Amino acid sequence: MRVKLENPALLSKAIDLISDIVLEVRIKVNEFGLSISAIDPAKVAMVGYKLPKSAFSEFESEDEVLGVNLDDFKKILKRCGARSSLILEREKNLLKIEIDDKIKRNFTLALIEIDTEDKDMPSLGFSNKVEVNSEDLISSIEDCNVVSESCAFETKDGKFIIEAKGMNSARTEFPSESVEMTGENCVSKYGLDYLQKFVKGSKLTSKTTLEFAKDHPLKFSIRAEHMEIDFILAPRVDQDE
Repeated sequence: MRVKLENPALLSKAIDLISDIVLEVRIKVNEFGLSISAIDPAKVAMVGYKLPKSAFSEFESEDEVLGVNLDDFKKILKRCGARSSLILEREKNLLKIEIDDKIKRNFTLALIEIDTEDKDMPSLGFSNKVEVNSEDLISSIEDCNVVSESCAFETKDGKFIIEAKGMNSARTEFPSESVEMTGENCVSKYGLDYLQKFVKGSKLTSKTTLEFAKDHPLKFSIRAEHMEIDFILAPRVDQDE
């Protein structure tokens, strides 16, 4: 296996996000490109990442599965500069990582065995789909985090609402002209500890897509050039509800 990225940020930024959810992953490299699918240890969230073959300037690989510690991998990828190119090459139980810019730097990362079973991203039925400005979404999630540990996503009469309630409250209302919406009136609640991690990915693109249904998992989708990241999050159900 030997692959080369002229824009290492496509991988490094994704690995930074994924490492907030899981500690170790299997990276699959095959005829379609590079992909990751993993469930967090608490089994509350799942992440899926795809970097297609077209994103690479060189791509030579059969079906490969690379078990990596994300903290270690992330530290190496952060050594890439804005003008660096990145080469990944497998040699037995090592991943050789070459960073080329003014000088050539080489790292080796020990590949590890990972016991957890691979899971593909589930195909879930959603009643609602909302595409929202990423900057506005980030601000709304940050507002909610000031007052509570969870927030509700609500679609009501053509409006999208994000609201958190505790002793205090925060509410953001997105009028119909500021979002693209399909679906029905419904509300579902999600934990802000995970949403705060997800919205870091929203900084990579101008729009974020949210798919949900009443008391149903949330699909949080980020689409940037050559890169797809999806998060799945279980709904938050309060004990007194």
